[in-house]
This record gives sequence, structure tokens and C-alpha cells, in this order.
Amino acid sequence: MPENRFPCGLNNQAGRDLVCIETNRILDSCRDRDCFENVRVLLTDYGCEIIEHTSSVRVRCSELVSANISIDSVRFNHGFYSVNIKFFVKLTFEACVGGHPQEFDGVAVLEKSVVLFGGENQSKSFRSNEDSSNDYCAVPHPCACTKNLPTAVVDVVEPIILGVRVMETANECCCCCCCTACDVPGSVTSGINGVLSDGEGRKYLVVSIGLFSVVRIVRPGQYLIQATEYSVPDKECVSRENDDPCCVFQSMPFPTAEFCSQGKPHHVDSIGGKGCNC
Repeated sequence: MPENRFPCGLNNQAGRDLVCIETNRILDSCRDRDCFENVRVLLTDYGCEIIEHTSSVRVRCSELVSANISIDSVRFNHGFYSVNIKFFVKLTFEACVGGHPQEFDGVAVLEKSVVLFGGENQSKSFRSNEDSSNDYCAVPHPCACTKNLPTAVVDVVEPIILGVRVMETANECCCCCCCTACDVPGSVTSGINGVLSDGEGRKYLVVSIGLFSVVRIVRPGQYLIQATEYSVPDKECVSRENDDPCCVFQSMPFPTAEFCSQGKPHHVDSIGGKGCNC
């Protein structure tokens, strides 16, 4: 059937360079710098015992190991969505107890929320995959009627530790996190040296963390673009001929750029710049 040769609405005059693709379109995005002050750290039993005997604690390293992202439509504001993000930061501390350094792990949970435009789409998409539930001959399962929500994507750099303090429980708690050890997923606790505890002792640990992030909302769409066919590369694969590490090192170019200082500083936005619409 000639009308099925160009399913994307093309015709013979359009040329072979025009192709129809499906990809995600960014509908809205924002960047933000967040300062999370006095975040209570979930420590192991060993860590809770250490801070009971010292007030000298520093952070040796920090790593953003996981994040939970949920998206909900904003009521009475069609097309806008609230993106709720929960970051899990693994922290390694060093404390001075009796003149000897002691290391212990902890987890800080950071939460933020932004509102972005994601459009509206009342259609439902079904895709073929290896799941047996999509087999044509399989026993049908009831389909859940859900709205076609957009997808939220979050890009984050490694957190910056701004401060750490040992607090007394008698002080007024102004922590910005109310999570417990049970709220931390197993994918995070598996990398902790010990079992996390809610800490019922006399002292607890808080940290202040700076975080740079970019949040965007995307939806899949079909687009007509100009493209050329893929060609076989001219470059041939080359295997390593010499396993001598010194010979390999001698063949490396000297990193001259690493020894040159930058003449001009990079442009940095003012601290009071606009962030996400929280």
C-alpha cells in the first residue's frame, strides 16, 4: 500500500534525508543551589557511641549514593507538576577519641521540591517488551488506569560539606529532616559499615550541605529531522602492543595544560540568584 510507505507523514518530494524519530522533549527545567542546614545524620551504633565521648568530628568524604524522585500534578494549575526529590548522602566521619582517630559512617537525607511545567497528555502508551504480561497469548491482567505523567530528571554534582557539629539533645532541634533509619533504602545501607540507628543517646550529629542541581521535565514525542545514514568507521581497532607500564607511560603526552593556571575566573552567579520555584 503506497500510503504506508511514509508513516511519519512524508512524501516522495521530502527526500531521504528526512526521518521520523521518537525521543524525549524537555518541556521545562530549572537550576538551583540548595543549602541544607543542620541536617541530622543517621549514624550506626558505633558512631552513636563515639559522639557520646567527643565533640571533635570532621567529615572525611561524602558521596551522593541514591535519590528518590516522585512527580505529582499540581491541583488547580493544569499542566504543572511538583517534583519531590529525596537525596541520600553517605558520609564518612573521623572523630578524635582519647587522642586516637576513629572512623564511622552515616547517612544524611536531603529533601527538596520544585514546580515545573510538564504539559498534559490524556493518551496511554503500551510498548512491547520481554515481559510475559504483554504476550498476546498470555492470560490478560487488569490494566491500572493511570494518567500519562511526564518524567522528571535530576542532575546533581557531588555534595559540598559546609559544616559539622555535635549537638546535645537538650538543645532545640532545628533539623530539616525527620527521616528514620527505616526510611533509608537497602541500596544505601548496603554500603554502610554497620547498621543504622535512630540514636537515642544524649548527643546527635548534624551537618550543613551545599548542593547544585538541575531539574527538568521531559515527555516523549515524535519529530521530523534531517539525518544521514550510518557509515562504517574508517578507523581500525588497535590493541595494546606493549604491556610494559613504563613504555606505556613514556608514550603518554605531557599534560602541559594541567600546570597552567587559568587567566580568567569562570563566571559565577551571585548567591542571591533565582533558583527553582519551590
